[in-house]
Amino acid sequence: MTSLVLGPLLRHVDETSASIWVEVDAPARVRVTTEGGPSAESATFAVHGHHYALVCLDGLERGRRYPYAVTVDGEAVWPEPGSDLPPSVVPTLDHRKPLRLAYGSCRTSVGHDREGNATHGVDALRAFALRMAGLTDAGSDDPDRSHGGAPRWPDLVAFLGDQVYADETTKEMQAFIEQRRGLDSEPGDELKDYEEYAHLYRLAWSDPVNRWLLSTLPSLMIFDDHDIRDDWNTSRAWKDEMEATSWWHDRIVGGLASYWVYQHLGNMTPSERVEDDIWQLLLEHADEPGYDVSDVLDAFADRADQEPTSYRWSFVRDLGPQARLVVVDSRAARVLEDDDRSILDEEELAWLDGQLRGDVDHLLVATSLPFLLAPGLHYVEAFSEALAGGGWGRRLTGFGEKVRQTVDLEHWAAFQKGFGEVARMTLEVGRGERGRAPATITFLSGDVHHSYLSAVKPLPGVRSRILQAVCSPIRNPLSRKWRFATAALSYGVAGPLGHVAARSAKVPEAPFSWRLVEGPWFDNNLAVLEVHGEGIRLWWATGKVEDDVDRPRLVRVSDVSIDCP
Repeated sequence: MTSLVLGPLLRHVDETSASIWVEVDAPARVRVTTEGGPSAESATFAVHGHHYALVCLDGLERGRRYPYAVTVDGEAVWPEPGSDLPPSVVPTLDHRKPLRLAYGSCRTSVGHDREGNATHGVDALRAFALRMAGLTDAGSDDPDRSHGGAPRWPDLVAFLGDQVYADETTKEMQAFIEQRRGLDSEPGDELKDYEEYAHLYRLAWSDPVNRWLLSTLPSLMIFDDHDIRDDWNTSRAWKDEMEATSWWHDRIVGGLASYWVYQHLGNMTPSERVEDDIWQLLLEHADEPGYDVSDVLDAFADRADQEPTSYRWSFVRDLGPQARLVVVDSRAARVLEDDDRSILDEEELAWLDGQLRGDVDHLLVATSLPFLLAPGLHYVEAFSEALAGGGWGRRLTGFGEKVRQTVDLEHWAAFQKGFGEVARMTLEVGRGERGRAPATITFLSGDVHHSYLSAVKPLPGVRSRILQAVCSPIRNPLSRKWRFATAALSYGVAGPLGHVAARSAKVPEAPFSWRLVEGPWFDNNLAVLEVHGEGIRLWWATGKVEDDVDRPRLVRVSDVSIDCP
């Protein structure tokens, strides 16, 4: 009997269609059957001995919840018998209703017992799932204002990077590596290839509570550095150093190939999948369970790394007249030449230029790296780029590069060309030069292991509120000393030093200034953005263990309403 290895994951959902992803343990046909709605079936495809299916439902009704079941070769595999979790459902979108979007980044895969909580804190995603499932009660500090009743579910969740950690592995992952090839072989306790990525995803998505949430809440995903390796594509020097190793080629090919299978495939709309070369190949062999695309996918991943313009990982979701969500790859599309650096290459910038438009109530821009850091830190990072590029003379370029890699100075601010271009686009949207100006333009980000809300100060002619809302980590908190150091450096020391250093290296002033509205805070968090007419509400929540370590309660950390009359 073929069994379910991982999933089901509910991925792309709109008003009339939905995609459900699964991994099984052998070639098979996978069928999804909904109550009161359509059913669909798909053959599995194979990658390096693993078997996957993406089942696409169509003809659904707007704004309905369809309980569903999964069978593999006619055998029922989902829902699992005896579970105290509610039935999994497909909740189609309804663009007439106010949007509710959950988001966050940076989640490690350790146990949810006292030991795991002691080292990594309570998993905010799991606490959120328990509240959604009705397995924990609301208290006075519950983030949902319908205190005591069932919370209103998000319409979808966006995971903004570091869904898995390929370079900072857990004891469970290291045990797999030790059994497979030994920790003494390169690259040690880091991931080596596709097989190890497949096991890492299994560790990340197998907890029953989180598995239920992923089966019933539509999800979008974009990578960040730890999905591949810390500081991924910081600079040409970093890339050259990696490519000189004996193991990097297998790592980047395995990382991008597995990312396409486990994360990106489910991001695509039905029409986007039809235009994807690998999906077209799978459609040509749709009647062949187990059709193997390993070689094709490896070649694709290798090319995507060496020729970033050959594939676009960024994508956009139109969510009716109230919102547009633009998800930007700020890692793989970088230009790293010493005399030409940008966080986005020309083709990616041109694509983004076409997506940043008005004529919606709220424009949401999701990018794993914060577009707006603390203002002082912004100029420190801009200075680091100038220093590494010879801003204080060629003798200091090596020192500048070392500082940039050591202190992770590789956000948007450290790529001033790309930052300036996107800032220009944003202001044009806010002035109403690209259609009706939205009430808000909000950058949603993660990465930095603390959360905050910043706002651009009002500018003449700019009618939109421009915001930066960061949620990080979902589960991977900084130690106490690093929390203090991050707060002190980012929001204290960096302020005066950053501006002075940047001016000395002739770094251009940003076209606007911004200030901190809320934060920073360092808890494990999941954030939710709610649309309320022309305004939005943003809240962050964490998990709190009281009597039962297995049932942490969801607790509000911060709650901010942005009114835009």
